[in-house]
Amino acid sequence: MNKQEAKSLRERRSVQACEFRMEPDEESSGQQIAGHAAVFDVETDIGDMFSEIVRPGAFQRAIRDSQDVRALFNHDENHVLGRTRNGTLRLAEDARGLAVEIDPPNTQTGRDVVELIRRGDVSQMSYAFVVKQERWTERSGGTPLREVLDLDLYDVSPVTYPAEITTEIGLRTAESVWADHVQSLESQEGVSDADAGAESQERGDYQRRVNLINL
Repeated sequence: MNKQEAKSLRERRSVQACEFRMEPDEESSGQQIAGHAAVFDVETDIGDMFSEIVRPGAFQRAIRDSQDVRALFNHDENHVLGRTRNGTLRLAEDARGLAVEIDPPNTQTGRDVVELIRRGDVSQMSYAFVVKQERWTERSGGTPLREVLDLDLYDVSPVTYPAEITTEIGLRTAESVWADHVQSLESQEGVSDADAGAESQERGDYQRRVNLINL
């Protein structure tokens, strides 16, 4: 898989990072950007087709394997704020979610981002990822639930605007995630006729929601 193909598989999620704070960095006599890029066990509607929850442990493998994660501004690879490989970005799971510490560089972008966060102009964070393990639960009378259990992490980014789930160009959309799930259901064997009929009805209902979103 080449770099462009890998990018096309990535999803983005944003959280209201109002707990973002600027902290003194005694080692560099500068400041650190600290907060959470993701929160656990909070159900979020994704494109009116399904809901999603990130479970504790979802980031553990990425952290344990020392995946080379960047801190970017607005997911722009030209605006690097930190990197796990050299220790200027540090990630950890805590009781709340994915805790982030960034040592911003003494560059124009770094200084600008620090000032924007300090003023409160930027108060959200987004992360780019590819799900490696998930669990789906079909819920009668409601949207299905997708639980994210394990993922590859690519970047964490303070953002001006949160990622648009259904319109972000070059990313997997909510429709494609749902299509993958439907395809996995169709590939399952040993389903009874009654169950197959119920699943078909549910898939039809969800597909109608997809069509409404695309109008």
